[in-house]
Amino acid sequence: QLQASGGGLVQAGGSLRLSCAASGRTFNGYDMGWFRQAPGKEREFVAGITWSGGILYSADSMNGRFTISRDNVKSTVYLQIDTLKPEDTAVYYCAASSSGRWTTSGMEYWGKGTQVTVSS
Repeated sequence: QLQASGGGLVQAGGSLRLSCAASGRTFNGYDMGWFRQAPGKEREFVAGITWSGGILYSADSMNGRFTISRDNVKSTVYLQIDTLKPEDTAVYYCAASSSGRWTTSGMEYWGKGTQVTVSS
């Protein structure tokens, strides 16, 4: 129902635009979030956007390198990541929630992740 794409192998300093497309059902009214999980670490919140366009970034992503956006007509959420760093290497997941909680337990629907690997 949620499919993330756009990951890949990129050199440090590069950019990626991740997409998360909904299919099979509508997520009208849902908040959408991006999470990431690095090897050996817990899944963590990166950025979220409400149905009406309110945006929240984690402390780590509130640095101007991450930009979340959504196109409700296309049922797609995007995460632009600029000036990529090796520590951004992780599997990136999109998720949907109606709970208003930006936590892994608060998200109701998860997509399969997309791998982002940043080489130094």
